[in-house]
Amino acid sequence: MAHGTSAKPVLKALGLMSGTSMDGIDLALIETDGDGHAVTSRNTGMRMALPYEAAFSCEIEAALEDAKSIVRRDDRPGRLTALEKKITQRHADAVNQFIKRFNVTPDILGFHGQTVLHRPEEGLTVQLGDGQQLADLTGIRTVYDMRAADIIAGGQGAPLVPIYHRVLARAIRERPVAFVNVGGIANITYVGRDGALLAFDTGPGNALIDQWVSSQAGIPYDQGGKIAGEGVVVREVVDRYMAADFFSQTGPKSLDRNDFEPLAAGSLELSDGARTLTRVTAEAIMAATEHVPEAPRHWVLCGGGRLNDTLMRDLKDLAQASDATVSVSEELGFDGDMMEAEAFAYLAVRSLHGLPLTEPGTTGCSEPVTGGVVAEPHQP
Repeated sequence: MAHGTSAKPVLKALGLMSGTSMDGIDLALIETDGDGHAVTSRNTGMRMALPYEAAFSCEIEAALEDAKSIVRRDDRPGRLTALEKKITQRHADAVNQFIKRFNVTPDILGFHGQTVLHRPEEGLTVQLGDGQQLADLTGIRTVYDMRAADIIAGGQGAPLVPIYHRVLARAIRERPVAFVNVGGIANITYVGRDGALLAFDTGPGNALIDQWVSSQAGIPYDQGGKIAGEGVVVREVVDRYMAADFFSQTGPKSLDRNDFEPLAAGSLELSDGARTLTRVTAEAIMAATEHVPEAPRHWVLCGGGRLNDTLMRDLKDLAQASDATVSVSEELGFDGDMMEAEAFAYLAVRSLHGLPLTEPGTTGCSEPVTGGVVAEPHQP
């Protein structure tokens, strides 16, 4: 994708991501030196998504209640010890399937794990996943626990993808550019004309919409935004969400999945609720313009939310005010489903070289910070 002058070796790095949507594991193999050179998974052709069965997603969701009682990062109250082993095993199985499917052995794994608690103001971020166990099960050097060092340095521990977005932004002419990842939570990476980075969570992504259609109709998500497309926006509900203090705070800032209350059951008709919550997501994303130096000229949508046609229409409608372009990542040659997995592959290699994973403008850390724990596989 991009070529620097670094003499660092180019490694085959496999990134593993299980996000706040809790719906499965994304795997993407990139070739990178962890610096200015990155061949994306769309170009290597090696990427794969393994969905969790519904029962396991529900098991993770149920365990979030136990996670609320965590007071130290290594606490695993209630169901969390057993769940961590299951999550690690599923990632190991996924890696082995990937190796078999593509006939490739990665040099390194970037293992994110499953976030079950994120309270940066308390110095807490917890991702379930045993990196040493994964290295042993796969026989591959593994970098994991990539958020903790940033928290220790006074950062939010999120988002971690911006460093990778800066490499991808080299292919985009219009600046400033904003990458928006819409998962359970939505976040923005702002790449300025000079390459300066700002990043922060913008607000709810798919989480409120998913919770609504699941509770009201037993459907896991609003596919393509079709349910929302049949409803109308209830303005007073949008205004109530947008009045949250979070939106007036400057970045860096980050959210836990539970920071915004779900819409009360039965308070709106199904499609009107979906439509209204979709508008909340769109307005929350565009409100980020108030906290960056210059309005983005180009918005690039990544993550599952880019497949929601109603959300995309809202974003294009709102972007007209600043005459900006809104694109889905594929229009620019990127894979919007795999960008986070690719990022953790890239960050794993950066971690090996002791390069920063975060900067003050991305998480609020006191200085650029490297991170991650390297687990070497034990010999059998």
